[in-house]
Amino acid sequence: MSEKKKILVTGGLGYVGGRIVQALSDTNKYEVYITSRKNNSNNYFFKDNNFVKLISSDSVFNPAENLEDKYECVIHLAAYNEIDCLKYPVEAAEFNIVSSLVLLQKSIKAFCKQFIYFSTAHVYGNPLHGKIDESLITRPVHPYAITHKAFEDFVLAARDKNEIDGVVLRLSNSLGTPINTEVNRWTLLINDLCKQAVVSDYLVLNGNGIQERDFITLTDVAGVVIHVLNLSKEDKSDGLFNLGGNYTQRIIDIAGLVKERAMLVLNKKVEIKIPDSKNSITNSIALPLNFSSEKLKNIGFQWRNNITEEIDNLLIFCNLNFNS
Repeated sequence: MSEKKKILVTGGLGYVGGRIVQALSDTNKYEVYITSRKNNSNNYFFKDNNFVKLISSDSVFNPAENLEDKYECVIHLAAYNEIDCLKYPVEAAEFNIVSSLVLLQKSIKAFCKQFIYFSTAHVYGNPLHGKIDESLITRPVHPYAITHKAFEDFVLAARDKNEIDGVVLRLSNSLGTPINTEVNRWTLLINDLCKQAVVSDYLVLNGNGIQERDFITLTDVAGVVIHVLNLSKEDKSDGLFNLGGNYTQRIIDIAGLVKERAMLVLNKKVEIKIPDSKNSITNSIALPLNFSSEKLKNIGFQWRNNITEEIDNLLIFCNLNFNS
């Protein structure tokens, strides 16, 4: 039996990271090392998996320490989230850019083969509209997007200098079940709607619901990572990819899908509520969105697009954990 390849995943207990770690360990091909700032990491379900090992974030981001293990790839997801970036922009810049650069340089020094960085679709601006592909000029406005765009440049520069096989994934709106209830990402649209469907009789929208968004399941997000891991540098184009799901819907239509699935999966009837009646759907103009992931398709990735399955699992998860 061949030796398992070592993978380092920063933020490996987070919302996206947790599902990636789960998918990697399920392949039985990788020995996964994860970092976390959480003190209660022992409560996570894959803690007894022999091929998932927790290491200290301090040892990874401390410039005075080298990477102790020989990693095939570093997958970097650890970052200040959107809310904390807005509250603490200086600290967010220090971690999302400076600490990330420390990790990149240490990865190069340790001769890691690949460095996969999770960025955000919002480097293109806000709100997202029109056709968005990787050739579009970026114009980030939120500290979360600004700091991610800054570090993107370091990753792609290292790639262009042949220092490491750097890859940047600009993630759109992900959806799916977290690894457990302690992963607090219930402000994400579909996650929020599924939780509302369980704890309330209404799906309350923040606006009129006509905004279009691109959605990708966490199953496909993890699938992209595994696909990229198995490609040579030459097969990955220039290393920059939009990570969307080729699934664009209006918010009101996504709410309608959650409403439908809640009835079928939980036998729960919920109604959609739009708070401000002045912003009627019929009197507003929606900005069309085409978040192109054509470059991913061109390197051979095939989406499962299991949107309904992920929503059903989210509803079941919320019903088990939030239904008082």
